[in-house]
This record gives sequence, structure tokens and C-alpha cells, in this order.
Amino acid sequence: MQLSALLFSLFLLSYAAISSAEVFFEERFDDGWESCWVKSDWKRPAGLAGKWLHTAGKWHGDPDDKGIQTYPDARYFAISARFPQFSNKNRTLVIQYSVKHEQKIECGGGYIKVLSGYLNQKKFSGDTPYSIMFGPDICGTQTKKIHAIVQYKSQNYPLTKDVQCETDQLTHVYTFIIQPDASYSILVDNRERDSGSFYKDWEILPPRKIKSETKKPEDWDDREYISDPNNKKPADYDSIPAEIPDPDATKPDDWDEDDDGEWSPPKVPNPAYKGPWKPKVKTLLILGSFIPFIAVIAV
Repeated sequence: MQLSALLFSLFLLSYAAISSAEVFFEERFDDGWESCWVKSDWKRPAGLAGKWLHTAGKWHGDPDDKGIQTYPDARYFAISARFPQFSNKNRTLVIQYSVKHEQKIECGGGYIKVLSGYLNQKKFSGDTPYSIMFGPDICGTQTKKIHAIVQYKSQNYPLTKDVQCETDQLTHVYTFIIQPDASYSILVDNRERDSGSFYKDWEILPPRKIKSETKKPEDWDDREYISDPNNKKPADYDSIPAEIPDPDATKPDDWDEDDDGEWSPPKVPNPAYKGPWKPKVKTLLILGSFIPFIAVIAV
């Protein structure tokens, strides 16, 4: 576990049902806590390793409610504890701990790591492989996020979402819940900050579609329709007038050709006129768009 803060409590438990829970690991940092923990020698030969203080810290409500605190600033810290082997198959896994940063930090983290397999605890370092890394990380003005990184086939996969962490000097409880159906929840102070699915929010599985190396043929025609080459304009089409004299019109009885001129019936739209001639269209046999993707099945 790699920290840069004051850690008050840590729980690693699994729920088989709502009313039944098995605690794999619990630490409240009471007196005698050092018997369960091994302090790493990481960076110690170079004089860059920090110390762990057993203290209630500042602004406590109970001086006996203690945690472990990193000291001094700008050092490297690594400490670990063993717990019995377990499996969360068909069970809900819950990782929960409380942490407090008692000062404004420019760059530091208060995250924990869950490891599996053999570990030389005295050589535990930032490069040691882990199964799960979870918790807040702050660095500058850009990074203020909750890490949720899982290991799969010797590769680390971070949560693709940007979930904000707390940045004040108060104690906060961080919880990571992993369900048997690969759904998850991230809680801060028992309020859900984010949720989703491992299938969508971690790039663990290969994408369902990948770009194909196939290129569009040079003679590929993207037109969906073309003019029907067999549809020819009738020979007399252009001679059809758009308007014709109204066949129902009659010359008024009081029409005087000397005064009104020669009478002619008004024009009306010609029902035989179909507008400017356009050839009919037909569907190309190569209908469709060229899409450079192929399907990939994840197993």
C-alpha cells in the first residue's frame, strides 16, 4: 500500500448476500498495529524514505482514534500487510478506507493497492505489480481524480472516466464495490460518485470493431441512384404547352370586339404537361457505402 496521507481505517470484505458478509481484512490501527504491517526499504538507501507515525492527527474528536501518517513531506512511503487468500467469484467485493490530507498538497496520493501472489514486503515499491489500485490522487491543477486501476493478464487498465476526488483537509471515506456481474460503484463518504460496467469503462476487452486495412476501390461508385439509360424523352415532349385555352370558357354576351378587341379564352394549366423532362432513376447494383470496419468477437 502506497500512501501520502493519514490513513484511519481499512476494510477488505466480500458480500455473498445482503445479510451475509465475510471480512477478509480489517485494520483500525489500534495499539499493536505494527505487528501486522511491514515497512518497506524502498528508497531508504538513498535517504528518500519517509516514516510512519501512529497518531490521531489534527482536528480529531477522539485522541485514541488513531491512524498512520506519512512524515515528513516530499518522501517515499510504502507499507504492506498480508491477509488470507480469497476469491470474490459470485460475491460482491468491497474495498473501503478512510483518509485525510491535513494540508494542501501539490502532488500526492492517498491510494491503496491490493496485491496477489508472492511479495517480498521489504522490497515493496511503486513498481511492484498489483491487482487493484484505488484512491485519490492530486497533482497540480490538472489531476484531481480517483484512481481505479485493475490488472488483467499482467497489464494495468485504468478507469477511462475522470472521477473527481476530494481536495480539502477533512477525513473522507472511499469505497470501491465490484459486483459479480462486472458492474461497479465508487462511493465517497457513502455517496455514489460513479458507477458503470467493467466491460464499458475499462479498455480490457478488444474493441468490437477495428479499422480494416482494406482501402476503397478506385472505381467505387458512391451514388445510390443513376438515370435510367433506357428511359428516353418522347419525341413530342417539348411541344406540349404548359398552359392551354380553358375549354369551358365562353365569350361574354356583352363582349364588343370594336371596343374590347378580339376575344380569346383564358389560359389554364395543361393536364398533359408534366414539367421539364427528367429521366427516371434506377438503383445501382452496387448500392451501399464503403465502411472500412470489420467485426471482432471478444471472448
